[in-house]
Amino acid sequence: MNPTSDLVSAVGRLAQARVLCIGDLMLDRFVYGQVDRVSPEAPIPVVTVDREVAVLGGAGNVVRNLVALGVETCFISVIGDDPAGREVTQLVGAEAHLEPHLLIEPRRRTTIKTRFIAASQQLLRADRETVSPVSAPIRDQLLRRAEEALRDHAVLILSDYGKGVLDAGTVAALIEAARANGVKIVIDPKGRDYARYQGASLLTPNRRELMDATGLPTGTSDEVFAAGHSLMTRCAIDALLVTRSQDGMTLVERGGRVTHMAAEAREVFDVSGAGDTVIATLAAALGGGVALADACRLANVAAGIVVGKVGTAITHAAEIVSALQTQDLAQGETKVMSLPEALDQIASWRAGGLKIGFTNGCFDLLHPGHISLLVQARAQCDRLVVGINTDASVKRLKGPERPIQAETARAVVLASLTPVDAVVMFGEDTPLALIEAIRPDVLVKGADYRLDEVVGADIVRRHGGRVYLAKLLPGHSTTGTIARIDG
Repeated sequence: MNPTSDLVSAVGRLAQARVLCIGDLMLDRFVYGQVDRVSPEAPIPVVTVDREVAVLGGAGNVVRNLVALGVETCFISVIGDDPAGREVTQLVGAEAHLEPHLLIEPRRRTTIKTRFIAASQQLLRADRETVSPVSAPIRDQLLRRAEEALRDHAVLILSDYGKGVLDAGTVAALIEAARANGVKIVIDPKGRDYARYQGASLLTPNRRELMDATGLPTGTSDEVFAAGHSLMTRCAIDALLVTRSQDGMTLVERGGRVTHMAAEAREVFDVSGAGDTVIATLAAALGGGVALADACRLANVAAGIVVGKVGTAITHAAEIVSALQTQDLAQGETKVMSLPEALDQIASWRAGGLKIGFTNGCFDLLHPGHISLLVQARAQCDRLVVGINTDASVKRLKGPERPIQAETARAVVLASLTPVDAVVMFGEDTPLALIEAIRPDVLVKGADYRLDEVVGADIVRRHGGRVYLAKLLPGHSTTGTIARIDG
């Protein structure tokens, strides 16, 4: 199976999820402008404002990400009876696939975060907010609505920004209710006392938050694992996904299993709301029946996309698919090697006791017959090296109108296939020199050849190897495909 194809298929399952999100709703306001001078009044930049944008922030940004992924979402939060509260109510109402329950607490200030941005850089952030637990009557309303919603939702997200919607008692009651209904609980934590999240399925702290919560160092992968394992044991948490900025993410599961994922971002413009994207993608994937490790990989890819955008951004399912496909091609490019590079890699594989297989061809237009050959070849060895004819070689063998695709394109596409471990080009009419250099343990050709017709068979046998003739898939050939296109 192709791991990337599996993840692409998993993206299609996100829209099957039903997720309940509860947390601190905010209004994120972005003021964009230009800086051309420094103020004469103080050593600060003067921003000439071009435009202002307001979007849902905090738990609202989690909801925006869920909706962008096509998830049916129920959202419960608390706002004030103020202009900002009315503005976020309108923004929430504009979201599709969303069932909102916004409870109004009259004396509460709806949180507003205003960011001033010039040349894609934040210059200043100004916050207006109330930071205190919600009143007992509002808390009781929230819990009643949550208990009703938990009956038909697969995942509960608690998006805790420490503003008061999710105090310790509320969190405990929600976790208990979710577990009683068999609902997974994913929490973006806040503060240092993670005992309040006891019983959660998954927490998503960043490296600094994990260090603050445990008092343990989190600089290296081993330290992150040790701190995470300690926290999970102490707080009875099933798993942790630790976000580590440029170092990627680390998933720590019960039983000591740990998975490190490299960062996916190519260029970082703004990390605002990246944690919201992570938890939304995780919850959507888990709600769609995706395994935890794969759900975390999807969240890692989504985070890499969103930090490349300016502002409190969201990631769409189509963007995740595109990123996965681009990633697959990039990984394929690393499998395309010169002969010296391939020989170094083969020596390393052999040192590990692995058997090397070899097959070759033009692979001009890939078709099911090619895939069948490669799958059979890979089944005969531990690592498969594929020789591919250069353009000049193909022209001599197939005629001046061939190849249809240039050698680089053919090599990269071939290398993106899971059965293929290395691709090496050769310019001769036959791969004899390549076979002599590689000395494969298994030489694979199609069953349309006789053993005595296979180029390099004697060399392979002389060095203790064998020849395998793969079964052909009838009705498939590049020449036939081209003829049908021309016809």
